Amino acid sequence: MLVLLGFAMIAVFMVLIMTKKLTPVLALIIVPTIFGLFAGAGLGIGSMVMDSMKSMTSTAALLMFAIVYFGLMIDVGLFDPLVKFILRKLGNDPAKVVLGTAILAAAVSLDGDGSTTFILTTAAMLPVYLRLKMSPVVLTCVAGLANGTMNILPWGGPTARAATALKIDVNDVFVPMVPSLIAGLVVVFVFSWLLGLQERNRLRATAPEIWGDVADAGDAFDGGTQRGGTGTGGGSGVVVLERTETLVDLADTGLTDTALDPNRKTLRPKLFWFNLGLTVAVMVMLVANLVPLPYVFMVGSAIALLVNFPKVKEQGAQLVAHAPSIVAVVSMVMAAAVLTGVLNGTGMVKEMSAWLVHIIPAEMGPFMAVITGLLSIPMTFFMSNDAFYFGVLPVLSETAAHYGISGAEMARASITGQPFHLQSPLVPAILLLVSLAKVELGDHHKKVLWRTAVISVVMLAVGMLTGAIGIG
Repeated sequence: MLVLLGFAMIAVFMVLIMTKKLTPVLALIIVPTIFGLFAGAGLGIGSMVMDSMKSMTSTAALLMFAIVYFGLMIDVGLFDPLVKFILRKLGNDPAKVVLGTAILAAAVSLDGDGSTTFILTTAAMLPVYLRLKMSPVVLTCVAGLANGTMNILPWGGPTARAATALKIDVNDVFVPMVPSLIAGLVVVFVFSWLLGLQERNRLRATAPEIWGDVADAGDAFDGGTQRGGTGTGGGSGVVVLERTETLVDLADTGLTDTALDPNRKTLRPKLFWFNLGLTVAVMVMLVANLVPLPYVFMVGSAIALLVNFPKVKEQGAQLVAHAPSIVAVVSMVMAAAVLTGVLNGTGMVKEMSAWLVHIIPAEMGPFMAVITGLLSIPMTFFMSNDAFYFGVLPVLSETAAHYGISGAEMARASITGQPFHLQSPLVPAILLLVSLAKVELGDHHKKVLWRTAVISVVMLAVGMLTGAIGIG
């Protein structure tokens, strides 16, 4: 019964948020509560949720003050020069912008922290997307793909957990998986380019006066963005603006009275170097991990507010301005405690894991590594990495040992599901990403989930081809 309720709860939750019948916050509260009561939690469900919520408070504080800090930095214009630099280097071609987003997210992901990756990627690229009228959902999708793929780095967490759980050296797990990581990144970049091409065609169709006629503009995107002057597309008479500077200026003009207004009152050009130095200091503290990250952003936000907006009234206005984003992400983190609390408190996770292990037929034993890789895709989505790697993987590995499959092979297979795992609503970093980009979680999932599943399968397949993941 608990197995059925557990899977049904996850399925109902996903359907409701992807069809937009409920907001993620409401779905995270209502769905687990109903299923938890059916599972016999009774009045004890409150204690389950509160126990789970205790572990979420530091995360909520981190996300809250990170939003405040980077919201302030965008308001005061810290990233405006970076945006113009990116536009001039990438041009105004959406395909190049999306591919550049993937490369940036993958590079920043080298620090092993998803929240930092999404903060920096969104801060740098979201203004570019908005200026070029591109969809922020594409940004979250590409950033999620890149960071999820890079999450198998030894210092990222999952690989270390798998090695620890099976008592093997972490290098024995990761090094043979480097070809899989490279293959996964290649797929990420291919998906990014294709998404960029889709955005290019959409913009041609929706704004032909800027981007050129869909049918006749030809290769204006491919060659025109770097040339001076103007051109016409295929004799259609539609003018295609080709100079990067022209489009940037036009985009700036179109952003009057918005958060990216080039003449906005919150700009602080005289404090640019101070704000840059403060941001660099915050980033150094993030990487060094000398003090708790929530405290870093608390202090950083306080200093930024005090220096940039010395008047109390201005400080209050800035906090109010970013309140919607704060409420959205913090409420989602707190609501996620209901889902995790019910899953763990009722024993659903334990029973679901045991059921999956026991339904594997004996004749499938030699394929345990492959099965583990496939199971890691959905299982790490609806349970924490700790639950999967310390609770499920050892059982699967013990079974696989009877068929001559080593623990290292099982560990390697188990990390191939990480691209999919990183999109889970139980992962605070992804909640931060969609909140910073002001994107609905359901819209993000529609675009990203099947792509991450493909990347996970490709990584698993390459692992098998290279011998990192064997068959008994």
